[in-house]
Amino acid sequence: MYIPSYFKIKDDDIMYEVIEQNGFATLISQHDNRPMATHLPLTLDRTNKCLYGHVASPNPQWRDLQQQEVLVIFQGPHSYISPSWYETSDSVPTWNYVAVHVYGQAELIDDEDEVMASMRSLIEKYEEPDSPYDLESVDSTYLSGLSKGIQGFKIHISDMEGKAKLSQNHPVQRQELVIQRLEALNRENERNIAALMRKNL
Repeated sequence: MYIPSYFKIKDDDIMYEVIEQNGFATLISQHDNRPMATHLPLTLDRTNKCLYGHVASPNPQWRDLQQQEVLVIFQGPHSYISPSWYETSDSVPTWNYVAVHVYGQAELIDDEDEVMASMRSLIEKYEEPDSPYDLESVDSTYLSGLSKGIQGFKIHISDMEGKAKLSQNHPVQRQELVIQRLEALNRENERNIAALMRKNL
């Protein structure tokens, strides 16, 4: 990923936060000598520097995933930035966004207990705290059949790069104007970008 120095996220913990807040990722690997991508939720184990996930067994991507270096893209908030928001018309449109790229070696997980532990982590992350759903109460025969229909994997993180393009290359006055316009739009992506810009000032 091309990252000018003023957009570079240098802190691993900040990149981990982006990953955890935007867990629906894009997994990219080589399959049959061409790039292949799968869109899927992944969970992060900070301690062991691993990402965990699973794909449907019919998805061919996993068949040559083992020991391959893969790329995982986590896309944070993003927004169009209009030059009409600036104090001058001598400018062009741009896009503000946050993204983290993770590189690592993929390892297939064939142990059913480890696959189920990964699924539990995913459910615990996304179910509401007061949700009545409990994986342990699901019929064991059903779960056993389900586990045969998926392929678990983990990615051992070897490198990460993060980019937060938040108008840092513009004067503070212009950044303030952009923030005001983004907040006025009152849409989720725009609000999130505005909040990150304020935090970054």
